Amino acid sequence: MLLGTVLVLLVLGSAAPASAHAALRDSDPGDGSVVKSAPRHITLTFTESVGLLDDSFRVYSPDNHRVHLEEPRHADGASDTARAELPGGLADGTYTVAWRVVSADSHPVSGAFTFSIGKPSPTPPAAPADHAEDPVTKSLYDTGRYLAYVAAALMIGAAAFAGLCRPADTAPLRPALLTGWWTLLTATLALLVLRAPYENGTSPATALDLEAFTGALTGRPGLALLTRLALLLLTAAVLVPLARRSGPRARLAIGAAVSVTLALTWAAAEHASAGIQVPAAMTSSVLHLLAMACWLGGLTALLLTLYRAKTPPPPATVARFSRLAFLSVTVLVVTGLYQSWRGLGSWSALTETSYGRTLTAKLAATVFLLAAAALSRRWTTLLVRRAAQAPAPAKTRVPELVGAAGGTPSPGTGGPDVPPAVSGDGPEGPPAASEDGHGPEGPPAVSGDEPDPAGTPPPPTSGHYRRALRRSVLAEVLIAVVVLLITSVLTGTLPARAEAEAAEAPRPQVAGLPGAEAFTIPFDVGTPDGRGTVQIQMDPGRVGENGLQAVVFGPRGALTFVPEIGITFTLDAKDVGPIDARMTDRGGYWATSDLTLPLEGTWTMKLTVRVSELDQVTETRQVEITR
Repeated sequence: MLLGTVLVLLVLGSAAPASAHAALRDSDPGDGSVVKSAPRHITLTFTESVGLLDDSFRVYSPDNHRVHLEEPRHADGASDTARAELPGGLADGTYTVAWRVVSADSHPVSGAFTFSIGKPSPTPPAAPADHAEDPVTKSLYDTGRYLAYVAAALMIGAAAFAGLCRPADTAPLRPALLTGWWTLLTATLALLVLRAPYENGTSPATALDLEAFTGALTGRPGLALLTRLALLLLTAAVLVPLARRSGPRARLAIGAAVSVTLALTWAAAEHASAGIQVPAAMTSSVLHLLAMACWLGGLTALLLTLYRAKTPPPPATVARFSRLAFLSVTVLVVTGLYQSWRGLGSWSALTETSYGRTLTAKLAATVFLLAAAALSRRWTTLLVRRAAQAPAPAKTRVPELVGAAGGTPSPGTGGPDVPPAVSGDGPEGPPAASEDGHGPEGPPAVSGDEPDPAGTPPPPTSGHYRRALRRSVLAEVLIAVVVLLITSVLTGTLPARAEAEAAEAPRPQVAGLPGAEAFTIPFDVGTPDGRGTVQIQMDPGRVGENGLQAVVFGPRGALTFVPEIGITFTLDAKDVGPIDARMTDRGGYWATSDLTLPLEGTWTMKLTVRVSELDQVTETRQVEITR
């Protein structure tokens, strides 16, 4: 348990109440501010502790050249800050700052803002390309995370089934345990290698950068992965041989210690490690993962036992797993409700956020899983009841031949050790066995598939219930794979509570000329990534020639890019327009410098945002134009 203690101290020793995923709380210089002289450094303050990267800051000058910076660090040792020292002799004008950090729950977050020295530039500098995630790296990392979940569930569940349900034949479980261990080991190694590219938003080829690799291992996610890797190697080299030489209780204790410590390596590096009520969230996360593994991994172990064991599992084994599954489901419901409340923050977030929609999908899949589990429990109950009703096999007495040692019995009677003589029609004993196999003990045997001579359907046999149980357990396992897939997606999705706090945090602003009008217009095309805001600055916002700049921000507040932005102006009172602003892409933002509005009044500005070849949305805003 030493590794588990280290993980708990690592998390609880540095956790502070905040929402999962870091959100920018403040910046110095402030968003859109104008300072008289060049600042010595840039300082960001977040809603939770963050990890820094070598490329956490990128600053661009008014002429769009990158400014050389010193290595980023935490301001005054505060883990929720990021600071970069600026060089001396910076020219007047508007500077753009792009930042990227790793939040305490292991997910990279990024954004951008601007500030000006002396006076703003006439035209804001082109917004730099956001530190977007490399799609190949993200896909590989998400695949590794999913395989790690499946492998942990298989390994923990198979071990729990063997130790708690005590099947007579454990041979089918050994391949499952080995497959789970090797898969988890491989996935952990892959996640370690991909950690640096994932944090930096670069391609998998950059994993060969030794400096970036070692840097990624010093953060909390890297330390959690290293702990998991060490635990797997320790289990194979020391704990498994020790368990083989120990008694059943010692084996259960070793298995429980390994399982809890493995679960801690997830809780220490994901949503539970940051946000409100960290100790309770950590406990809930560990219990949730263990209950999931005991139920879903145990289902796989039961399925393997039902199909591959040399002898069918006794009803007592199936009954024990049924009780274990019921307890696991109870734990899952309680911890799942708590985690849902912690991540959502409001009922409306179920339908209005990506996290809520993903959680809804998981809940729907879980309902189907519970329905299949209820069916399995029914077959288990019937199987146990049928086994209890089955009569014990009677001992067969073999009649002795007439004339055998001990004397000859009188006709129709039996001596002390000899049953009465059996005749074909004799009333004093049961009828003799006939050619169709009917025994002397009673009526003809009834098969499980044929009615008896009276036409009454025979009662189902244990084999019938066991076959039905196999089918229902197989259905559970298939649905469980879907639930695990959705769970892995959910762990990589920004929680709704954090998204709401990020929306309330100061928004990045585009600096402009004094007196210029600025608008922030939200848009939503109805797709998962089709939400965000457009910040529009209109200079000077008066009759005559105007300049217009538009910057698009995604749902998490980071700069994003769209294929097209269109803006038109209409003065309905004078039947003027629509006047097309003819926005052009300026390499990160959209702008025009020759928009002419001839009359004063309340103009209708119509903004059209196209996020893909097929998806676009139009929003309107009333704009007051004066002389």
